[in-house]
Amino acid sequence: MPETSGAESADRYATLPSGMTICFRDYGDKADPAMLLIAGLGEDLTFWSDSFVGSLVTRGFRVVAIDNRDSGQSTFVAAPPPGLWRQLTGRPRCDAYALADMAQDALGVLDHLGISRVHLVGRSMGGMIAQTIASTAPERVLSLTSVYSTTGAKKVGQPALSTIRLLAAPPARTRTAAVRAHLRITRHIAGTGYPIDDAVEAALAARGWDRSAGDPAAGVARQIQAIQRSGDRTAQLNRITAPTLVINGDRDLLVDPSGGEATVKAIRSAQHVVIPGMGHHLPEALVGPVTQYISQHANRVGEGGSHVRIS
Repeated sequence: MPETSGAESADRYATLPSGMTICFRDYGDKADPAMLLIAGLGEDLTFWSDSFVGSLVTRGFRVVAIDNRDSGQSTFVAAPPPGLWRQLTGRPRCDAYALADMAQDALGVLDHLGISRVHLVGRSMGGMIAQTIASTAPERVLSLTSVYSTTGAKKVGQPALSTIRLLAAPPARTRTAAVRAHLRITRHIAGTGYPIDDAVEAALAARGWDRSAGDPAAGVARQIQAIQRSGDRTAQLNRITAPTLVINGDRDLLVDPSGGEATVKAIRSAQHVVIPGMGHHLPEALVGPVTQYISQHANRVGEGGSHVRIS
């Protein structure tokens, strides 16, 4: 029977030539087209909800979800994290890794599984990683979906000052504090149209804390540093040839919607879906619509794109 929920798929591990060990879960029928889910900043693979994964499996995809390095059960690197001053001023340490390194981690998992070509779906930082794969390894990519992400250009996709203040708070050092911090930031960035379910989000944050193989705060700091080290990727995005779908809300306080607009402008023939009231969050109410957009896009490989605004 195909696996359709996180509860039914066990953590598995790929040890890569780089020395990284990347945790992943593999759902669905291996004969179906493969779709790789890449989560965002500080998120482990369980942040893709069971219903989200199950919807894609039901729509005919083999779904692989990964823990990025410095999250979940994947390797937490040994390099010290950047301090708050470095993060706020965008001055990464000399030993920082980049989004390109995280893209190689993802490709390493595909190699481990013997998957030659894949539909890519990334959200936030995961969208940046997916964009990087599509621009540097086009032969591996069937389609790209970039969800509430951006190009790295400094004039677009920036967080609101209110969000920066929340992110600058001292990091959580206990499970209880991590849950509270997650609820606080998620309420702030979720958008006006889709209030969060506190019980669901609390359980998600607690599970993420329990799955972490290292220090979550240090991991987030190093991931932020990877984004900053990678800089403006607009020219790189110009090289993407895979059919591309960009999805974002119009009420995002973490990655301003201008980031989505800039991504569409940078990628040839990209389609654009803007969801009113949506912020930087994928609530249960949007699982059906978003997975439908993604599956329809993946099934249209080879067709031309267009700009679509949903209202």
